[in-house]
Amino acid sequence: MLSYPFMQNALMAGAMIAILCPIIGIFLVLRRYSMMGDTLAHSSLAGVAIGIVVGISPTLSSVIFTTLAAILIEFLRDRFKRYAEILMSVVMTLSVGIAIILVSSGQANTNINQYLFGSILTVTRQDLILVLVVTIITILAVSYFYNELIYTTFDEDGAHISNIKVKRVNYIFALLMGLSISVSIRITGVLVISSLIVLPVASAMQFKKGFRQTLFIAVVIGLLDIMLGLIFSYVLDSAPGGTIALMSVITMVGSLLLNPFNK
Repeated sequence: MLSYPFMQNALMAGAMIAILCPIIGIFLVLRRYSMMGDTLAHSSLAGVAIGIVVGISPTLSSVIFTTLAAILIEFLRDRFKRYAEILMSVVMTLSVGIAIILVSSGQANTNINQYLFGSILTVTRQDLILVLVVTIITILAVSYFYNELIYTTFDEDGAHISNIKVKRVNYIFALLMGLSISVSIRITGVLVISSLIVLPVASAMQFKKGFRQTLFIAVVIGLLDIMLGLIFSYVLDSAPGGTIALMSVITMVGSLLLNPFNK
């Protein structure tokens, strides 16, 4: 299996996504913004459709549109805190509407399925480089703003009182979310990316460890889900994205049933 270049690329891409998604996902889950992953995933699909219609790189247009959507959500959330979930639904509906109109027009149906369902087995070296760059940027940014992100995640009001620039931290995190999701959907697909963001983190939280330990466990679980998903998809000749999603669910159920610390 490893003798095939496409499998080597898939495994390397999967490993980076398994690191990238839980880093973003743990903050989303703790902030109770799990739905934002779905919202930005659907926004990225609209970005892909726009790129195909305009005639530019779908990945580039996806990165631009998704990061703008993430920043827009944060802008609206900051001004209408009571309606955060409704605002995310509005942005997601807007994005889906744009994507459906462009796809149904026949101008953006080329290769749209590989972004919808993922195409990890067709990952190129250019895709790997892009994911690697975003992964490095995300790790460095989270490391640099680690304390501010932690404080803002658990107590935003307290962070304000402590003179932490909460708006800046939130906008930086929104930018990282947009970048991470937009580069990941080419590999995992719109329908799978949210499972890789949320489920490994949710599984890791069942062990009731500290923040750093939970993040480490989430990355390990993400790696396990993706690697086993790729192996089983190769053996069973099934869709990699769907197989990875099923592995995420199986791991989540297993952590709920087998964790001796879970009550």
